[in-house]
Amino acid sequence: MREQWRIYGKKADFKGISECFDIDQVTARIIRNRDVSETEDIERYLRGTLADCDSPFLMGGMEETVEILGRKISGGKLIRVVGDYDVDGICATYILMQALGRLGAEVDCDIPDRIKDGYGINVRLIDEAAADGVDTLLTCDNGIAAKSQIAHAKELGMTVLVTDHHEVPFEEEGEGEKRELLPPADVVVNPHRSGCRYPFKLLCGAAIAYKLAQALYETWGIPKEELSPFVEAAALATVCDVMLLQGENRILVKEGLKRMADSGILGLRMLIEVNGLHAEALGCYHLGFVLGPCLNAGGRLDTAKKSLALLLSEKKSEAEKLAWELKELNDRRKDMTVKSVEAAVYNIEETGIKKDDVYVVYLPECHESLAGIVAGKIREKYNHPVFVITKAESGLKGSGRSIKPYSMYEHLVRCQEYLTAFGGHPMAAGLSLPEENLEPLRAALNQDSGLSEEDFVKQVWIDVPMPFSYVTEELLSEFRLLEPFGNGNEKPLFAQKNLLVRQKSIIGKNKNVLKFLLSDEGGRNINGIMFQNAEETDQIIREGDRIAVTYYPELHEYMGRRTMQMQILGCQPENRLEKGRRTLEGRYDDREK
Repeated sequence: MREQWRIYGKKADFKGISECFDIDQVTARIIRNRDVSETEDIERYLRGTLADCDSPFLMGGMEETVEILGRKISGGKLIRVVGDYDVDGICATYILMQALGRLGAEVDCDIPDRIKDGYGINVRLIDEAAADGVDTLLTCDNGIAAKSQIAHAKELGMTVLVTDHHEVPFEEEGEGEKRELLPPADVVVNPHRSGCRYPFKLLCGAAIAYKLAQALYETWGIPKEELSPFVEAAALATVCDVMLLQGENRILVKEGLKRMADSGILGLRMLIEVNGLHAEALGCYHLGFVLGPCLNAGGRLDTAKKSLALLLSEKKSEAEKLAWELKELNDRRKDMTVKSVEAAVYNIEETGIKKDDVYVVYLPECHESLAGIVAGKIREKYNHPVFVITKAESGLKGSGRSIKPYSMYEHLVRCQEYLTAFGGHPMAAGLSLPEENLEPLRAALNQDSGLSEEDFVKQVWIDVPMPFSYVTEELLSEFRLLEPFGNGNEKPLFAQKNLLVRQKSIIGKNKNVLKFLLSDEGGRNINGIMFQNAEETDQIIREGDRIAVTYYPELHEYMGRRTMQMQILGCQPENRLEKGRRTLEGRYDDREK
């Protein structure tokens, strides 16, 4: 995949920020690059706590929801929480089940089956709730688009309360005017609603459930300390739902990670343990790529109710058993994913798909719940929009993952004549279609994609061109103020040119790690380690070459000895020693952003 390296050039009084907050100017530049510039915002970014988050009662519909739930609890009415089968929905359901149970509510829950039901509340779940004597349906992480389903629940005489974070459906009424299409629920709590006064709009479903729990506990006079496990669940969901780690989300994740060091959720402690993780050293990577996938594996290959049962478990033996089962499911899911990704790559390389702008990859043997994961990995590898299509019980189903210049949803709208169902947003989408429409869909998506070769060049933004010699343990320690890193608050990226490759070697159990001994212009030697694209880089870079790298500094500890080491993220040769010699596909561009 081709890369173009660019340097941020956002302006600010870095010296003034450095002196005001007692931080290095490099740290000040990184904060500015994250679009945090006002004094109050910088203070909140560096030292914000839950006390800096806004009152839940600013959210539209919150007071009414608390009042209705209060009446239902007092009246002994059966409340059913209806969540979703991903980590966000599972965590949201956990929060509301625990919070309502603490208030003495008669409460149970339901989660749709990914394969049989699809996303969100549906008529089957509503009919079952009516048959079970449910008085009130409380949705979380779904419901905003369930207009006809909720109308059905109202016809059956149920109270319906919707809490959701997805965009509100709308219809255009001419001259750019939009009319919201809200479901006919008794109350809808969603910060994306027009007129909602809640300042931060980017909360996930579990974070909104946490805000509801906070409002309930405040109203009932329950100590706020009892909300601590809900902060953990909201943090886990925020990372796994790939929400922007900005504002309130960043505070929730930061505080949630602190609490996970001694988690108040027994099932989460067991899941951390069976995965061999150290609770006190958890970061966003562990939430998004280890713990979250275990919870998601339940909904993908078994039932999401198993993952919810883990979080709700109060017995260690039960929690440990469920944690092992989910880990084993995830290990199986990973094996299946690897095989599907290999099949997709073969398909792209051998069938001419690589020449397309939009990759439509048909994998009939791929489990339909893995299509989105596979599409994401293929998108990462090639930097093209990707649809992975699988064989379903009736026709074909698929998931897509996109790149910024290409709105998947808009292009599916243009091709809807080939589809039986579709939905999504610019960066991801889902679809269903008859098998005979697969090739016509591929042709239509590629006929007028609007993409150019430049769109397939990955843009890599460098925070600061910084020589290795500037890095100290003190500076590296200061970078911890910038954590947690993730979507919207990316780990800082630095660059240095004109480095001499003194030594290099392929290491690691699978021989897929590249170790460097590099020397800068001042003759200072430093160790570098490269995990991604290591084998490809090893074939192109030779000892004696001069290279430019992007990197992040880290401390390496071995047998009690601490040394500075640079994790090399990208590497480009600066000299051409042989005519026609292969080089890494990439360019270095000093243009600023």
